[in-house]
Amino acid sequence: MTRNTITRIIISAALLGLSATAASAHVGHGAEGFAQGFFHPMGGLDHVLAMLASGLLGAMIGGKARWLVPLAFISSMVAGGMLGASGFELPLVETIILASVVVLAGLAAFGRSLGLSRLLPLIGGFALFHGFAHGAEMPADVSGFTYAAGFVAATALLHAAAIVAVLGYTKAWPAKRRTI
Repeated sequence: MTRNTITRIIISAALLGLSATAASAHVGHGAEGFAQGFFHPMGGLDHVLAMLASGLLGAMIGGKARWLVPLAFISSMVAGGMLGASGFELPLVETIILASVVVLAGLAAFGRSLGLSRLLPLIGGFALFHGFAHGAEMPADVSGFTYAAGFVAATALLHAAAIVAVLGYTKAWPAKRRTI
Protein backbone atom coordinates (compact mmCIF):
# COMPACT_ATOMS: atom_id res chain seq x y z
CA MET A 1 0.00 0.00 0.00
CA THR A 2 1.36 3.37 -0.92
CA ARG A 3 1.34 6.42 1.33
CA ASN A 4 -1.22 8.02 -0.98
CA THR A 5 -3.58 5.04 -0.63
CA ILE A 6 -3.34 5.03 3.16
CA THR A 7 -3.92 8.78 3.25
CA ARG A 8 -7.04 8.39 1.11
CA ILE A 9 -8.38 5.61 3.35
CA ILE A 10 -7.89 7.64 6.51
CA ILE A 11 -9.38 10.80 5.02
CA SER A 12 -12.37 8.83 3.70
CA ALA A 13 -12.90 7.28 7.13
CA ALA A 14 -12.67 10.70 8.77
CA LEU A 15 -15.23 12.14 6.33
CA LEU A 16 -17.53 9.23 7.04
CA GLY A 17 -17.12 9.98 10.75
CA LEU A 18 -18.08 13.57 10.13
CA SER A 19 -21.39 12.41 8.71
CA ALA A 20 -22.45 11.09 12.14
CA THR A 21 -24.77 13.31 14.10
CA ALA A 22 -25.47 13.48 17.80
CA ALA A 23 -28.69 11.54 17.26
CA SER A 24 -27.16 8.76 15.16
CA ALA A 25 -23.69 8.40 16.61
CA HIS A 26 -24.58 5.97 19.38
CA VAL A 27 -27.07 3.25 18.62
CA GLY A 28 -27.69 -0.27 19.81
CA HIS A 29 -27.42 0.20 23.56
CA GLY A 30 -29.48 -2.44 25.26
CA ALA A 31 -27.18 -4.28 27.62
CA GLU A 32 -26.55 -3.39 31.26
CA GLY A 33 -23.59 -1.81 33.06
CA PHE A 34 -20.26 -2.96 31.70
CA ALA A 35 -21.61 -4.11 28.33
CA GLN A 36 -23.55 -0.89 27.86
CA GLY A 37 -20.43 1.15 28.62
CA PHE A 38 -18.35 -1.07 26.34
CA PHE A 39 -20.66 -0.69 23.38
CA HIS A 40 -21.13 3.06 23.75
CA PRO A 41 -17.80 4.04 22.11
CA MET A 42 -18.10 1.14 19.66
CA GLY A 43 -21.50 2.43 18.50
CA GLY A 44 -20.17 5.76 17.31
CA LEU A 45 -17.84 5.80 14.32
CA ASP A 46 -16.53 9.17 15.52
CA HIS A 47 -15.30 7.60 18.76
CA VAL A 48 -13.85 4.53 17.05
CA LEU A 49 -11.91 6.57 14.49
CA ALA A 50 -10.49 8.98 17.08
CA MET A 51 -9.36 6.16 19.36
CA LEU A 52 -7.81 4.21 16.51
CA ALA A 53 -6.03 7.33 15.23
CA SER A 54 -4.75 8.04 18.74
CA GLY A 55 -3.40 4.50 19.02
CA LEU A 56 -1.82 4.79 15.57
CA LEU A 57 -0.04 7.97 16.61
CA GLY A 58 1.35 6.38 19.76
CA ALA A 59 2.54 3.33 17.85
CA MET A 60 4.04 5.35 14.99
CA ILE A 61 6.02 7.50 17.41
CA GLY A 62 7.09 4.39 19.28
CA GLY A 63 9.00 4.02 22.52
CA LYS A 64 7.20 5.31 25.59
CA ALA A 65 4.57 6.97 23.38
CA ARG A 66 3.08 3.51 22.80
CA TRP A 67 1.75 3.48 26.33
CA LEU A 68 1.71 7.21 27.18
CA VAL A 69 -0.69 8.16 24.37
CA PRO A 70 -3.34 5.55 25.30
CA LEU A 71 -2.85 6.35 28.99
CA ALA A 72 -3.37 10.07 28.34
CA PHE A 73 -6.48 9.34 26.29
CA ILE A 74 -7.99 6.95 28.83
CA SER A 75 -7.25 9.05 31.93
CA SER A 76 -8.64 12.22 30.36
CA MET A 77 -11.62 10.30 29.05
CA VAL A 78 -12.42 9.06 32.56
CA ALA A 79 -12.25 12.64 33.88
CA GLY A 80 -14.59 13.75 31.09
CA GLY A 81 -16.92 10.85 31.86
CA MET A 82 -17.17 11.99 35.47
CA LEU A 83 -17.97 15.54 34.31
CA GLY A 84 -20.63 14.28 31.95
CA ALA A 85 -22.24 11.98 34.51
CA SER A 86 -22.29 14.78 37.10
CA GLY A 87 -24.52 16.95 34.92
CA PHE A 88 -21.83 19.52 34.17
CA GLU A 89 -22.46 21.44 30.94
CA LEU A 90 -19.73 21.44 28.30
CA PRO A 91 -20.26 23.29 25.01
CA LEU A 92 -19.54 22.00 21.50
CA VAL A 93 -19.09 18.37 22.57
CA GLU A 94 -20.05 16.73 19.26
CA THR A 95 -18.16 19.35 17.25
CA ILE A 96 -14.94 18.81 19.18
CA ILE A 97 -15.35 15.03 19.01
CA LEU A 98 -15.61 15.28 15.22
CA ALA A 99 -12.67 17.69 15.12
CA SER A 100 -10.65 15.12 17.05
CA VAL A 101 -11.26 12.59 14.27
CA VAL A 102 -10.02 14.98 11.60
CA VAL A 103 -6.99 16.24 13.55
CA LEU A 104 -5.82 12.88 14.93
CA ALA A 105 -6.43 11.01 11.67
CA GLY A 106 -4.66 13.79 9.77
CA LEU A 107 -1.64 13.62 12.05
CA ALA A 108 -1.52 9.83 11.66
CA ALA A 109 -2.10 9.92 7.89
CA PHE A 110 0.63 12.42 7.22
CA GLY A 111 3.04 10.96 9.76
CA ARG A 112 3.30 14.22 11.68
CA SER A 113 4.67 14.24 15.19
CA LEU A 114 4.07 17.20 17.42
CA GLY A 115 6.36 15.77 20.05
CA LEU A 116 4.92 14.23 23.20
CA SER A 117 4.90 17.55 25.07
CA ARG A 118 2.32 18.90 22.60
CA LEU A 119 0.64 15.67 21.52
CA LEU A 120 -0.34 14.44 24.99
CA PRO A 121 -2.28 17.60 25.98
CA LEU A 122 -3.97 17.61 22.56
CA ILE A 123 -5.00 13.98 22.94
CA GLY A 124 -6.04 14.57 26.54
CA GLY A 125 -8.18 17.54 25.56
CA PHE A 126 -9.95 15.61 22.83
CA ALA A 127 -10.40 12.59 25.12
CA LEU A 128 -12.05 14.79 27.75
CA PHE A 129 -14.84 15.50 25.26
CA HIS A 130 -15.14 11.83 24.27
CA GLY A 131 -15.44 10.89 27.93
CA PHE A 132 -17.94 13.67 28.53
CA ALA A 133 -20.19 12.21 25.83
CA HIS A 134 -19.91 8.76 27.41
CA GLY A 135 -20.74 10.07 30.88
CA ALA A 136 -23.54 12.39 29.78
CA GLU A 137 -25.23 9.55 27.89
CA MET A 138 -24.89 7.05 30.74
CA PRO A 139 -28.30 5.60 31.59
CA ALA A 140 -29.52 6.56 35.06
CA ASP A 141 -30.22 2.96 36.04
CA VAL A 142 -26.70 1.53 35.62
CA SER A 143 -23.71 1.56 37.93
CA GLY A 144 -21.38 4.40 36.98
CA PHE A 145 -18.38 2.27 37.92
CA THR A 146 -19.29 -0.72 35.73
CA TYR A 147 -20.38 1.54 32.87
CA ALA A 148 -17.06 3.43 33.06
CA ALA A 149 -15.15 0.14 33.22
CA GLY A 150 -16.89 -0.84 29.98
CA PHE A 151 -16.01 2.30 28.04
CA VAL A 152 -12.44 2.20 29.38
CA ALA A 153 -12.08 -1.42 28.25
CA ALA A 154 -13.42 -0.60 24.77
CA THR A 155 -11.08 2.38 24.49
CA ALA A 156 -8.07 0.34 25.58
CA LEU A 157 -9.01 -2.37 23.08
CA LEU A 158 -9.25 0.12 20.21
CA HIS A 159 -5.87 1.63 21.11
CA ALA A 160 -4.32 -1.85 21.39
CA ALA A 161 -5.74 -2.83 17.99
CA ALA A 162 -4.13 0.21 16.37
CA ILE A 163 -0.80 -0.43 18.07
CA VAL A 164 -0.82 -4.10 17.05
CA ALA A 165 -1.67 -3.10 13.46
CA VAL A 166 1.31 -0.72 13.28
CA LEU A 167 3.65 -3.24 14.88
CA GLY A 168 2.44 -5.94 12.49
CA TYR A 169 2.87 -3.65 9.51
CA THR A 170 6.39 -2.64 10.46
CA LYS A 171 7.34 -6.28 11.08
CA ALA A 172 5.83 -7.50 7.80
CA TRP A 173 7.36 -4.66 5.79
CA PRO A 174 10.72 -3.65 7.23
CA ALA A 175 11.79 -0.03 6.70
CA LYS A 176 13.78 -0.69 3.56
CA ARG A 177 10.80 -2.36 1.86
CA ARG A 178 8.01 0.00 3.03
CA THR A 179 6.57 2.51 0.59
CA ILE A 180 5.32 4.86 3.29
